[in-house]
Amino acid sequence: MKLYRRIFFLLLALSVGVFFLFFYDSCKTKEKQKEFLTEEGRVFGTFYKVIYESSTGKSLQPELEKLFRSLDFSLSVYNDSSVISRINRNDPAVVADEYFRVGFTHHSEILSKEKTLQGRLFYITQCAKEFWSVEALKSNLRGELYGKSGALPNNFLQTLPELEQAKRAIRAFKDEYLLDYINIEDENDPDERLLERGIISNIKKFILSFGTKFSFIGNQHRIIVDEKEFFIDLLFFNRELHCLVAVELKRGEFKPSYLGQLNFNLSALDEYIKLPEEAPSIGILLCKEASRNIVEFAVRDYTKPMGVATYRTRNEMPETWQKALPDLDDIKKYLITMM
Repeated sequence: MKLYRRIFFLLLALSVGVFFLFFYDSCKTKEKQKEFLTEEGRVFGTFYKVIYESSTGKSLQPELEKLFRSLDFSLSVYNDSSVISRINRNDPAVVADEYFRVGFTHHSEILSKEKTLQGRLFYITQCAKEFWSVEALKSNLRGELYGKSGALPNNFLQTLPELEQAKRAIRAFKDEYLLDYINIEDENDPDERLLERGIISNIKKFILSFGTKFSFIGNQHRIIVDEKEFFIDLLFFNRELHCLVAVELKRGEFKPSYLGQLNFNLSALDEYIKLPEEAPSIGILLCKEASRNIVEFAVRDYTKPMGVATYRTRNEMPETWQKALPDLDDIKKYLITMM
């Protein structure tokens, strides 16, 4: 009996040993699967070496080479055919690309604030194309232009006579605007004039958030129809769309009934203000909150081109952004001490 017990425990010990050997070997196999790959090459007249961990073993060399070739072609003084080398030789045929035409501070802001490659290329291109100042770039980064541009719920495709005009109009507006220079202490106050006064007193900043192709005509712009006065909150002219843009302000949540007044104002603008060579006027309703589904139902049967956007003031900004700006009460106290 004792012999059988000894044989049993011996077999058990061997089984446990085999199991641990298998487990150890399995772990070693998994460790071997984690590879460190090394990529090397030339850029900017020197060499680069990149070491990185890869769970799949896939080489990133093609992507690295594509990125470095693009930078090398644009900014390398060691490459005789690069843009900067040809500019240094006063080559009359060279055209500076986006990388070269955008300053270091612009690049620094874009790299620190925008995390996606597509977004960074978008802002670099816009800076070069629109000649954005650093202030304009910061404003558009805070307003998330890349993510929000072209997302405005609208009826432009159904109401504008030309397809290209409708596409340009869609690209010209965002679905949300960051008005971080406006501080409304009582968010429950329904008076739209508070919002209007905040915009008017910061009209330059509003145009930066709205777009550099907008020219401000006036606020409370008067139109007379059948000897009665009607007023448009904010009236702009867009040079790219070549049309008047009427902006109506609402402090509360979107209501479909608001569009009736906007549609009337656009009809009056086209009848009495618009010049013959200008495109049809466009209306934008700017309100605090809006359900996209409700807006899309509301605008689709109107005959005038219009869209609905929302806004955020400083009170509704993320806490980290608010801390970066001076407190209104502190400013008031400081001004009192200076008087």
